[in-house]
Amino acid sequence: MAITKARKVELIAQYDELIQNSRAIFLAEYSGMSVKQMNALRDKVYEANGALHVTKNTLLKLALEKADKELPDDFMQGQLATGFALSEAPSLAKALVDYAKDDDKVTLRGGFLGDEFMSVEQIEALAKLPSLDELRAQIIGLIDGPARNVASVLASGVRQVVNVVDAYAKSEEGTAEAA
Repeated sequence: MAITKARKVELIAQYDELIQNSRAIFLAEYSGMSVKQMNALRDKVYEANGALHVTKNTLLKLALEKADKELPDDFMQGQLATGFALSEAPSLAKALVDYAKDDDKVTLRGGFLGDEFMSVEQIEALAKLPSLDELRAQIIGLIDGPARNVASVLASGVRQVVNVVDAYAKSEEGTAEAA
């Protein structure tokens, strides 16, 4: 079914906006998926703070070229769904990689992280990275351990001084009572 020129302009504008607001873009080929399966994939992408759109290849290619994102030759073939990472790229990559492992009707093709093209292997490596929240927890753990040790050392130093002063005071009391 042919779409009107006005609808094409509208779709390109929508793709432009999504590309500008995305930290990463991932392209996946899908074939033979039911509506239920596509909605399940969209739900996974939505949970990862992303957006998934079934895109028209020629219109998406025009929008990518407008954003100075170069695709390899013959890349835009087949039925493509485009995932847009609206917050963290690793979480969207993980959602797509996990779904593609469970459902053979979805195959990752590649994507963009910033302006750099990513191969499927690079997307899979990105999916293995921890999320931003996990990284923050790790950093806090790294900072907390040494800080706790410093506090313990300082407290033990103070305890030693208090013990020496207390022992000296007790010895002075003992000498005063003996006299």
